[in-house]
Amino acid sequence: MKIGSIEFREQPLFLAPMEDITDPAFRLLCKRFGADMVYTEFVSSDALVRNIKRTEQKLTISTEERPVAIQIYGKDSFTMSEAAKIVERSNPDIIDLNFGCPVKKVAGKGAGAGLLKDLPLLKEITREVVRAVNIPVTVKTRLGWDADHKVIVDLAEELQDLGIAALAIHGRTRAQMYTGEADWSLIGEVKNNPRMKIPIIGNGDILTPQDAERAFNTYGVDAVMVGRGSIGHPWVFEEMRHYLDTGEIRGTGSFDWQKQILKDYIENNIAWLEDEHKGILHSRRHLAMTPTFKGISHFKETRIAMLRAETKESLFDIIDQVENPIFV
Repeated sequence: MKIGSIEFREQPLFLAPMEDITDPAFRLLCKRFGADMVYTEFVSSDALVRNIKRTEQKLTISTEERPVAIQIYGKDSFTMSEAAKIVERSNPDIIDLNFGCPVKKVAGKGAGAGLLKDLPLLKEITREVVRAVNIPVTVKTRLGWDADHKVIVDLAEELQDLGIAALAIHGRTRAQMYTGEADWSLIGEVKNNPRMKIPIIGNGDILTPQDAERAFNTYGVDAVMVGRGSIGHPWVFEEMRHYLDTGEIRGTGSFDWQKQILKDYIENNIAWLEDEHKGILHSRRHLAMTPTFKGISHFKETRIAMLRAETKESLFDIIDQVENPIFV
C-alpha cells in the first residue's frame, strides 16, 4: 500500500491524531511498538497563521517517528492553505485535513466535523490545500453529520477527484460523537467502490488485535487507524502486529514492565516540555485511561492520588507502590 511515494507493509497500523494525546513522546513510543505511521495532535490553522507559540510547538517532529502526518483543522480555505504552507516547512511526510473532530469547540465553530454540514466549503478547502503544497494531502472524516446525512460514499469520490492521496474514515456520524458502535459497513462500501483508487483507512472501535483483523478481512481497508485503544497502551500495536502476522495472541509485558513504559512516557514529556509540572499534567490522560491498572480492587483512591501528584518523585512513588493485581 502506498500514500504518495510512501510505501507501507501489508495491513499497516496507524496511530490516530488525538488532541492532548499524540504528542512527540507518545508518538515515539507507538513507533517503538510497531505503529507504521503516526499523526500529530490536530493543529489549528488560525493559530498557526497567527504564530501562536503553543501551536507551533505541535509541529515538532523527529526522524525517528517517520513517516509522520501533521493534521490541521480550520473553517476557511485561505487560512487552511496558508497553514498548510507553514506546516510543509516542518517537512512532514503528509498533511492531513481534519474534517472529523466532533467536539463542540471545533465542530461547533464550523471546523472539523462541522464542515460535514457545508460540503461545498469542505471541498473548496481540500482543493486549495492540495494546490498549495507539494507533499501528499490526506483527509480524515466521518460518515456524515447525522444518521439522515451519511454522505461518505459520494464524498469519498469527490475528495479523490480533488487530489487527496488517501482517506481515513471514522465509522460514526458527528451526532454520535463517540457513543454507540462504529458502523464499518459504509467504510467497506467506500473501499469496495470500483471507482475508488486511493487507499482507504478505517477507524473506530479498534481496541483489540481481533478488531484489527476483522477490519482488514471483512471490510478490505488498506490500513487501520487506532485511536482510543492506544491511550496508555502504546504496546497495543505490537500485540496487533503479532496477531495479524501469526494469528496468535501475544502475551502482554509484565506488570512492572508496563509501569516502566508509563514512567518512560512521563519522563519524555517532562523533557519535551522542559517543565516537570507541565509534563506531568500532559501525561495524566494516559494514566487515567491505561489498562495497566484495570482489575485492581479499591484502586480509585490510588488513581486519584496519581492524577493529583505534583512532582515526578511523588508520582513515581505512587506508581511503584501499586501491586500486580494478579497477586492481590
